[in-house]
Amino acid sequence: MTHPSRSGGQILVDALKIHGVDTAFGVPGESYLDVLDALHESDIRFVINRQEGGAAFMADAYGKMTGKPGICFVTRGPGATNASIGVHTAYQDSTPMILFIGQVGGDFIDREAFQEVDYRRMYGQMAKWVAQIDRAERIPEYLARAFQVATSGRQGPVVLALPEDMLVRQAAVADTRRYQPVQASPSQAQVDTLRAMLAEARRPLLLLGGSGWTAQASADIARFAEANQLPVACAFRYQDLLDNDHPHYIGDVGIGINPKLAARVRDADVLIALGPRLGEMTTSGYSVIEAPLPRQRLVHIHASMEELGSVYQAELMIASGMPQAAAMLAAMAPVEAPAWAGSVAQAKEELRAWQARPAIFQDGQAPLDLWQVVQDIDALAPHDTIITNGAGNYATWAHRFHRYGGMRTQLAPTSGAMGYSVPAGVAAKVIDPQRTVITFAGDGEFMMNGQELATAVQYGAGVIVIVFNNRMFGTIRMHQEREYPGRVSGTDLENPDFAALAQAYGGQGEIVERTAQFAPALQRALSFTREKNLPAVIELRYDGNLITPGATLDTIRANAAKEKAK
Repeated sequence: MTHPSRSGGQILVDALKIHGVDTAFGVPGESYLDVLDALHESDIRFVINRQEGGAAFMADAYGKMTGKPGICFVTRGPGATNASIGVHTAYQDSTPMILFIGQVGGDFIDREAFQEVDYRRMYGQMAKWVAQIDRAERIPEYLARAFQVATSGRQGPVVLALPEDMLVRQAAVADTRRYQPVQASPSQAQVDTLRAMLAEARRPLLLLGGSGWTAQASADIARFAEANQLPVACAFRYQDLLDNDHPHYIGDVGIGINPKLAARVRDADVLIALGPRLGEMTTSGYSVIEAPLPRQRLVHIHASMEELGSVYQAELMIASGMPQAAAMLAAMAPVEAPAWAGSVAQAKEELRAWQARPAIFQDGQAPLDLWQVVQDIDALAPHDTIITNGAGNYATWAHRFHRYGGMRTQLAPTSGAMGYSVPAGVAAKVIDPQRTVITFAGDGEFMMNGQELATAVQYGAGVIVIVFNNRMFGTIRMHQEREYPGRVSGTDLENPDFAALAQAYGGQGEIVERTAQFAPALQRALSFTREKNLPAVIELRYDGNLITPGATLDTIRANAAKEKAK
């Protein structure tokens, strides 16, 4: 049965509703006016952003939080190029997302018309599927496939170009059914093999990561870990897959890893990697797990058959979605009297020692103790607070010292994209307004998408943004001092008054320069955001010499100079 004749834009919006879309993000453009008109009559919330990079990051955050594709609309050319950072992030993070790009009309195509780009070529290596819809009657087919591709197997982004003339054409076409994500599942024989490997182990370790997780999958894997007395670590920026207060959680495997945890990963005789791709950041440059043939007996469980065996030759490779694998592992008969019994408690103590106040703050000389800042957050904010961050050394204060409260309390890009923190925080608050959302942002990182505070004000998103202001691109400075000690080039920053900027947007802003000032400032921000549904910014001004919890720029520079002098 076909619908009455509809415009392409109306067909597209109707299809979005069939596939369960409730929110879209974007920046308007003349190239998709008919879609904007169809959205006017729909119940889909269209969140208008201030820059396409922010919109794409928000769509990525939506995909991470909900497990459904984040939807983003941008215009052609500059709009699409701005949005590419979010698509790349979604690809590396395996986040379901669909980017719709207004395109020049078919009558102008291939003439390098105004803002024309060939999106198949542009996005070919950073999306799961890129296509252009040239006929209005095929919109339902293309959208059904887009949702299917974005959510099945290894999740990821899809890009669809929408020629302007196609969107205004009329077509009488039937709608499709709602998409059905498809995931593989372990065979019983594979689970039996895994159990046999585990029974022979003396130093096993369970490593969680990747996308496609649900609350039930996290609960199932916790039951599996408890039944088998397994220590559980989480891959880089997937620390919320197990409540960090859980007795079996022993830390994160990523940048700045606890050396004792790194040793546990290296020395594991059976390593069960459930979900992560085992990329460069998680493996410390492919060192704690050597490629291509790891020293550990590796069990690699991943949603994509293409990923399995692409880098690591695991002893057991299982193509499976996370809920499917977690359910079967939870139902597996536990190993009786395991040889590693008691190792979890020791590993947990190693984590507590790693999270203790760093030596650089123990003498009380630093006016602002960043370790204490995190302790105050954990004491004053709810346990299910969502923490967002982008890329930069400042994120280490959250990753190492904050205790994430489980699914879904962490939004952070494994791609290392700067500018992610503020859009992700605003999106999280838009999606789940009852949750407390705190954004960690570096000063340089904030300036890349801080304009989305205007979006927060417009949509009543009471996110709290903590800006770590050390007046530099800190991560780059750290590497610069290590490789070229004393030769500072291109890493100093002259910043605005971030607190005043927040007030200019319509939110609240405060400056904190001493440790005792932070907890009261956070309490005021919590009250303000709850009562006003507006954003608050706390600007932390501190000595840039305190570059990481374990080192200062002075020590890095001095050590590098000694090495060069040899």
